[in-house]
Amino acid sequence: MDKKTTALHKIIDAHYSGLTSKGKMLADFVLSNPDKAVFMTTRKLAVAVGVSEATVVRFVRQLNLPGYAVFIKALRNLIDNELTLIERSRLANHVVHSDDAQLERITNQDIENIRAMIKNIDLSEVKRIRKILKKSEAVYIVGSRLSYAPAYYMGWTLSKIRKNVTIFKGSDRTTIDRLIFASQKSAVVIIATSRYPNELIKIGKLVKRYKLKMILLTDSSSCPLVQFSDHVLIAPLKTIPFLGNPASLISLINYLVHTLATDMGEKLKNHQEKLEQAYIENDILFNY
Repeated sequence: MDKKTTALHKIIDAHYSGLTSKGKMLADFVLSNPDKAVFMTTRKLAVAVGVSEATVVRFVRQLNLPGYAVFIKALRNLIDNELTLIERSRLANHVVHSDDAQLERITNQDIENIRAMIKNIDLSEVKRIRKILKKSEAVYIVGSRLSYAPAYYMGWTLSKIRKNVTIFKGSDRTTIDRLIFASQKSAVVIIATSRYPNELIKIGKLVKRYKLKMILLTDSSSCPLVQFSDHVLIAPLKTIPFLGNPASLISLINYLVHTLATDMGEKLKNHQEKLEQAYIENDILFNY
């Protein structure tokens, strides 16, 4: 990977000349293999480079970072925000000998990501978000580029269990027009995936400025929208996506909406009866 002026590169560059020879080996390995290093413990990184675990700990200290967890977060930030499509393609360039092997590899990645989401999800936060989605006067779902697909899915399914749900594209500037006049009793859900579009960050700032309740669904704690959000759910990626991977976010949304449906009580029945009547009256769905 070509060197760039990322935060982590700046940190390593600033301290590189003062590193020991083994420290320089660690620095070179991390910058050349960020997709591997980001998922390694201190022990695994030590084994990969051929140094002791204590050397890894000293390396992090020499970078003036408070601990290994902060180092990994900086590395994750580099991956989420800086890697180009070309670099991601190189990282994803596995040798696969058959279509069957491709199918197994890619589906196993999806399964691994969904398992990571299950393991790391904050159920208390889920309950708080469900309460907001149930009680809010209106709910606005915003996505952009890759994240528009899960945003549309969430908006479509949420509209089947409650009223006043609107889906926005972050790239549509009229989204700003609508949000600045939104009721203070509204909630805004922003769905953001790596690499995070600036248009979503602008909307996040606007939502914060107008003091609307903001819920963020994302794939990493390094997402720049975290700082603007009242509530955050993370579906962490255990692999580095080449073209993006919304599978775990879709699974998270599916869980969130289905459990919200159980909270709706009699309102859900009334809402869906009106929908079904409208489908029949307007001949919406095919039937024999």
